[in-house]
Amino acid sequence: MTQAGLRAHDSLARKWRQELQNEQEALHQAFQHKPNIQRLLKAQADLADRILRALWQEFALDDVASLIAVGGYGRGELFPYSDIDILILLQDDADTAANQRVEELVGVLWDTGLAIGHSVRTLPECLDEAKRDVTVQTNLLEARHLSGLPALYTQFQQQISDSMEVKAFLAAKLEEQHKRHARFNDTAYNLEPNIKESPGGLRDLQNIIWIARACNLGSTWSELVKSRVISKQAAQQTRRHERNLQMLRARLHYLSKRREDRLLFDFQNELAKQLGLVTTKRKRASEQLMHSFYQSAKFVSLINEIMLQVLRERIYPEQHSVQSINSRFEAVNGLLETKSPTLLYDDPNAILECFLVLQQHPEVKGMGAELLRALHRTKSLITPQFRHAAQNKRVFMQILQQPQGITHTLKRMNRYGILARYIPAFGRVSGQMQHDLFHVYTVDEHILNVLANLRRFALPQFSHEFPLCSRIFLEFPKPHLLYLGALFHDIAKGRGGDHSTLGAVDALRFCKQHDLPLEDSKLVAWLVEAHLVMSSTAQKSDLSDPAVVEKFAQFVGNEYRLTALYLLTVADIRGTSPKVWNAWKAALLENLYRSTQRILRGSNPLAELKIRQEQAKEVLSHYGVVEQSYLPFWQQLGPAYFLRHDAQQIAWNTRLLLTHLNTRSPIVRARLSPAGDGIQTMIYMPDHADIFARICSGFERMGYNIVEAKVYTTQHGYALDNFLVLDQSDKHVSYRDLLNYIEFELAQKLTSSQPPDAPLQGRLSRQVKHMPIKPEITLKAEPDSHYTMLDIATNDRPGLLSLIAHILLKLNISLHNAKINTLGNRAEDTFLISGQSGERLDTSTLHALDNLLREQL
Repeated sequence: MTQAGLRAHDSLARKWRQELQNEQEALHQAFQHKPNIQRLLKAQADLADRILRALWQEFALDDVASLIAVGGYGRGELFPYSDIDILILLQDDADTAANQRVEELVGVLWDTGLAIGHSVRTLPECLDEAKRDVTVQTNLLEARHLSGLPALYTQFQQQISDSMEVKAFLAAKLEEQHKRHARFNDTAYNLEPNIKESPGGLRDLQNIIWIARACNLGSTWSELVKSRVISKQAAQQTRRHERNLQMLRARLHYLSKRREDRLLFDFQNELAKQLGLVTTKRKRASEQLMHSFYQSAKFVSLINEIMLQVLRERIYPEQHSVQSINSRFEAVNGLLETKSPTLLYDDPNAILECFLVLQQHPEVKGMGAELLRALHRTKSLITPQFRHAAQNKRVFMQILQQPQGITHTLKRMNRYGILARYIPAFGRVSGQMQHDLFHVYTVDEHILNVLANLRRFALPQFSHEFPLCSRIFLEFPKPHLLYLGALFHDIAKGRGGDHSTLGAVDALRFCKQHDLPLEDSKLVAWLVEAHLVMSSTAQKSDLSDPAVVEKFAQFVGNEYRLTALYLLTVADIRGTSPKVWNAWKAALLENLYRSTQRILRGSNPLAELKIRQEQAKEVLSHYGVVEQSYLPFWQQLGPAYFLRHDAQQIAWNTRLLLTHLNTRSPIVRARLSPAGDGIQTMIYMPDHADIFARICSGFERMGYNIVEAKVYTTQHGYALDNFLVLDQSDKHVSYRDLLNYIEFELAQKLTSSQPPDAPLQGRLSRQVKHMPIKPEITLKAEPDSHYTMLDIATNDRPGLLSLIAHILLKLNISLHNAKINTLGNRAEDTFLISGQSGERLDTSTLHALDNLLREQL
């Protein structure tokens, strides 16, 4: 191209870039003044149309090509920062000059600031691409002529339509939707959902329209009403929820100044403010915003399920098999339907019955479209009288006691709004956010995940995951009591007050109303009230201290309760987030379960010490280590060491330190944790005050999180510290090199003559910035010792543990044990501390510690 041509193109681009910016700003201002999502989306598309047509004319392509809008832009809808998808359809005989003009046009389009997504193809190429890729085929299905050869566009439309194989298209779009949902764990009920792609998002509505369009049934909701695919009322509801999602998406684009479809924490508060939502005593404005989104997502998921079934029936009219199930229900094409279309209206008791029937007939794959519509219309008939009817109470308990299908059934009941009607307290937490960052799901979704985890223990194919849980679950006489515990454990969240206590009241009332025996009712209520105790004890307390386990054993009272609480606790932690559960937590809980079980069966601290020593001796004997060689070492350890460490750790420490009893140099050894997750590290050296601070800074700079620290001083003045650390990232190195690296780096830190490194200063995570946690600091004297328990709950951040270690060092406070628990972006750390000589900390030191921690955190 000549210099003159380049200058002309640059001038053209500048002109339209300014025009584009001015018009987009005007649209934004008009939207802010009077929000109308339909007007905005059409105006955005009209603006793009005008600029594209004008530039198309500048390059004189009318005689060789057709300019076609495709995808969402082809629908005549354009979000503020969405891509503008266009197809430049060339004639088969287009020459080099035409291709050159097209290339120059695309360059100018980009220079104007339009977010162009373009393809340049001939008609045969379009047909070939559409045949190979359903995404391309879908894009072309929504084509709209902008400029250029009208005859070429008409030919294009005809051939794309003729090439459509509706059955293959349906199968491809269903598979595509299934994979897309799987990317989001088949739920929209997480804290930062994707408005467009998540289950229940805009893409689910578009999928309906695409398939309907392929069947020539219409491309709008009003057209689908005329085709009798959807009722007028359902179409109006669908359009209302669609507008809600579109409004959220458009506002997100404006707030983020980019194509952002995720409801990130960064924007939730401002978005709620723009929508006029105000924080109340019960709910933050952002929670109200998210509740609105979840309600729309739930409806969209339902209408998507119904409509895809209806469209499938239209596409496969020849498939019509009917199988009678009982006098009231039948399976039509493998889906449950009522024999009478008015059954649920005439007898609302059949509402719960249809879920039980589906459970009892696993050959039936789901509910048919007519039954789903009837459920949606009749759920309001679930009244207090319905809930108190003996027949319905009996059916609900039968659902919980079936040998299979419990999880799927309750999730269906939740998805269709039935569970919220039958248990009103459950309805109050439906779509409710949890502002703690380690719960990545809404309350109702978390509750059903916990129940699903319990059911998983009952299934033989998953017994390898948690062998102990699977074994004791199968031995538990009444599993439905565990399911009730799961259903109610978080049901009182968001009411204010202790949700465990409030939930226990709800659970007891529900059990009594459903005629459960008194002992069973008390167990369920106790499980709800106690559901946090076992995880708190395991993750915060020193489980090697017999007094801790003894106290917990007194709390649970008997093995039946212990087993129930253990199963619920494992299921609960696993149901918070895919990232929260790990083998370390599994080992802690199993250790507490087994230790408590032994105490409930009559064991005592002295017997426990002897058991651990005998177990350690057995392990050592496998390595050929004779008792006489390590008894001098054990004598220097003292009884407290054996009560605070398990047999495997005792044997490991003993084997490594046999020849280093009075060493003057640090002994640092690392191994992969036998529990499965993390790296165990042992440090042994003459004791001095700054060891813990040096170790913390060393691990932080290597990129490791300390999750457990057992700090112990032997009777001859040596520090014997054991740490469990988790890698912050996936280091692609060999285990041997990794362990050697840890040993070398820590030894260097411990022998350095320089003061301990200052705590790392790092950025808070994006989520923490928008959901800060007010630090909670608790100092509590341990009743049977000179120790003080320090509990800290705060935002997790780089250098946090080093900061705490430096504060303890500054105040001459000795650390004896640490439990470092990170839940999402929340750190819940517990430290067992005393004065330098093991004495109880005085009031002035405790006051200084509290002040320093609050000041720094």
